[in-house]
Amino acid sequence: MNDQFPVISITSGEPAGIGPDIILQAVQQTFPARLVVLASQKMLKERAQSLKLDINFQSHQTINSVPVHQKNTLHLLNIDTATDVIPGQLNIQNAQYVLDTLKRASTGCLSGEFDAIVTPPVNKSILCETGTHFSGHTEFFQQECQSNQVVMMLATEGLRVALATTHLPLKDVSSAITAQSLTTVIKALHADLQTKFAIPNPRILVCGLNPHAGEDGHLGMEEIDIIIPTLKTLIEQGMNLIGPLPADTLFTPKYLDNCDCVLAMYHDQGLPVLKYKGFGNAVNITLGLPIIRTSVDHGTALELAATGHANATSLIVAINHAIEMANNTKQCK
Repeated sequence: MNDQFPVISITSGEPAGIGPDIILQAVQQTFPARLVVLASQKMLKERAQSLKLDINFQSHQTINSVPVHQKNTLHLLNIDTATDVIPGQLNIQNAQYVLDTLKRASTGCLSGEFDAIVTPPVNKSILCETGTHFSGHTEFFQQECQSNQVVMMLATEGLRVALATTHLPLKDVSSAITAQSLTTVIKALHADLQTKFAIPNPRILVCGLNPHAGEDGHLGMEEIDIIIPTLKTLIEQGMNLIGPLPADTLFTPKYLDNCDCVLAMYHDQGLPVLKYKGFGNAVNITLGLPIIRTSVDHGTALELAATGHANATSLIVAINHAIEMANNTKQCK
């Protein structure tokens, strides 16, 4: 009977941040899935005590004994921290623990042990201080899965925004947008909207790179030289693409009412709009991977750790999206 429900792995995020807090809050409700947290049981029990939460902890050696999630129960595969966690205080000694949880999650998903990964926020700076180049979850899972191209997408009620480039300095964005990279991104986005979101013929709106989408070349040539020819080729292959459109007017009901996803050219072109619309109620999704990965739309909020003021809504949305995507993917197989 358990096999009918997807197995969703949840990492702990930065242990000194609000990741543990929002996990403990989220598990107080029911989910139609088998949830397993990859984290230190000692750390989570200490955080639950600080928050005065009565959680039933169940430790497992394998997922075979993990049942469908019931509220106020937390099932976990224990991964120890290197040293005690003090809420709100980063400790480089626990940086490897964070990487270990992510590695365990990706390995489990690739092997079929887990059906999806949900990630609370991590602190990139403390991970980089270990000598590890960590630019984000998206790039980490791309490397773990050896995927040629991944697509970062955020979603909230009524809006999905994907990115042609991710965590790049603005000065590097133009050179990173090539016919090949744009083609690969759009194909990955289109395929995952079909398989993981069950949208048979997704309608994707594409932003221009420059103001006014280049103004016929007067404000930049990227639209004429790269974006328009690439879209034309993909449209001829049967994709439902509209653009390039000026980003300053694209995010209006006229366009969004009949849109399945917007493709922005860079991080801060599309995400400020989405976060204005749904911050705290949005989910970060990595597409283009052979696995399912969702995440929260916020940071570690060290100052809120163990205070009881963290909000678990985004994590709950991320879990529900992971469950839905896992079920859609199974139906497509």
